[in-house]
Amino acid sequence: MLFSEIWKQITLTYQINGGAYYWWYFPFQLCSTPMYMCLVLGLAGYYMKDSPGKAILTRGLLAYLMDFGLLAGIFAFLDTSGMHYTFAPLTIHSFAWHFLMIFIGICAGRQAIKESQGRQTEEKNSGDTSLGGFRFSALLYLIFCGIATIINLTCYKYGVINMFYISPKYVMNQVIARDFVPILGNTGAIIGYMLAPLVGAGLLHLMWRKLSK
Repeated sequence: MLFSEIWKQITLTYQINGGAYYWWYFPFQLCSTPMYMCLVLGLAGYYMKDSPGKAILTRGLLAYLMDFGLLAGIFAFLDTSGMHYTFAPLTIHSFAWHFLMIFIGICAGRQAIKESQGRQTEEKNSGDTSLGGFRFSALLYLIFCGIATIINLTCYKYGVINMFYISPKYVMNQVIARDFVPILGNTGAIIGYMLAPLVGAGLLHLMWRKLSK
C-alpha cells in the first residue's frame, strides 16, 4: 500500500498535473488510514516483540481495521465518482485499494475473533471484539479527524485540500451528507458526517463481537 501510494502521488504530480502537487490527493483521507495502521502493526511486530504494550497496540489497531477500515472500504462504493481518473492505471489502483481495504478489514476481524475466543477462558470479553476495542478504534478515528482538520486549516492556502471531507472551507458535497446542508447548515452537515462512521463502525464491531461468541 505504501509503495503504491508513492507511485500514485508521483504519477498525479508529474504525469497528470505537469509537476505541480495536487493537494486534493494528499494521502490522509479515511481510506488512507489503513495503510498507516498496517505500517504501525509491522513496525510494532518487529521492534516491540514480546512487550505487553505490543499486544494492546495490536488489538487496538486490528479493531480499527475491522471497524473503520472495513466500513470505509465498503461505503466508498456508494459513490465511485472520485475513484475514476483520466489515466486508467490510477483508476485501477483506486478500485484495487478499496477492495484491499475490505479484504484487510475482514482478515483483521477473523484474527480478532480467533484471539478473543482463545482468551475467553482466561479473560472474559477481552480482545478486539470487546467494547474496549471499539473505544480504542473510535478514539483513533476522532484523533484522525482532528489531524485532518488541522491539515485542512493550515494547508488550504497551498491548494484545494479537504481531508476526510470535513473542511469548513468547502460546502459538504459527499453523497447523502450533502442533502442535510439545507437543513443543518454546512457545519451541522460536517458534524453529522463525522459522527456517521462512529455509528457504522459500532454496528460492525457488534457484528464481530457476536461472531466471536
